[in-house]
Amino acid sequence: MSITDLDPEVAQWVEMLRSPELEERLVAVKTLQHLGDEDTVEFLITALKDTNPAVQEIAITTLWEFANPIAIMPLVDCLGSPHEAVRTEALSALKELVSTNDLMKLLDVLHEGNVHAQLNVLVLLRKIHDAQALPSVLPFFDADNPELREAAVTTLRYLNQVVRCEPALALANDPEPNVRRAAVLTLGYLTDESVVPLLCTSVVEDPDWQVRRNAAQSLDLLSVPAAIDALMKAMADAEWQVRKFTARALQKTADDRTLPILVRALADEYSDVRRDAATALGNLGHPDALPALKQTLNDPDMDVRIFSQRAIDKIQKSLSETSHA
Repeated sequence: MSITDLDPEVAQWVEMLRSPELEERLVAVKTLQHLGDEDTVEFLITALKDTNPAVQEIAITTLWEFANPIAIMPLVDCLGSPHEAVRTEALSALKELVSTNDLMKLLDVLHEGNVHAQLNVLVLLRKIHDAQALPSVLPFFDADNPELREAAVTTLRYLNQVVRCEPALALANDPEPNVRRAAVLTLGYLTDESVVPLLCTSVVEDPDWQVRRNAAQSLDLLSVPAAIDALMKAMADAEWQVRKFTARALQKTADDRTLPILVRALADEYSDVRRDAATALGNLGHPDALPALKQTLNDPDMDVRIFSQRAIDKIQKSLSETSHA
């Protein structure tokens, strides 16, 4: 489409997009956004290459609003921009616009060597969920850039039907805490038994408390009896968030050995830990937990009182059913 094919009111602003004066181009692109004429898509795509990032950013926003598929690849090109605001706006737009049909185009960008573009494409792959992306994601597990390693192992978590990925295991011992945090959380979404020992080590021994917390969350997802010993140790962690998610993991793996540890947790200084310990005791169903649970009915936190009462009711119901069996 040429400018002469446009509505005259619109055409004057499209023409101004070519002005050597920045202020005029800014006025033009803002006005075109306000007018919302989809016949200007091609001209706004051209504006993505403007020398000024502010013009580029407004053009991205306008194309996002139009949601025309022909803008997808030009927007993908913006993911490698040297300007953070441009990259961020393009990523936000593409999160809504890309689909499975764009998968191969996105994978091509991963091989172009622009770190900014690679990081953003790894994020976009999480929306598409396609396991076909795995071979293109795996090389980033060994990237020198820790941000790429973190982004890649996080993306693995979102790929459908991936239940085993041995290269991801090494990232649980990555030198960078951010990478380990992402890795141990991702391992909880795999059904590979070899992840359990790694997570058990991480939940107890990792020097970073957020890694330990994420490992507890993954063990909660996996719900395996083999993790009981490690989870019992983790209930003594100095960080309350680790204790909280450990208590949640123990809710799904009833084992009488956990009784004294969970009873002690009813006196934890953090109400979240007390609440989740109460639920774990209710699921454990041991009558010896009743006296401690009844004491927490006076807890200053309402949620703790509610969950403790539920745990008491659950244990008493189980006892009643057993006695009448």
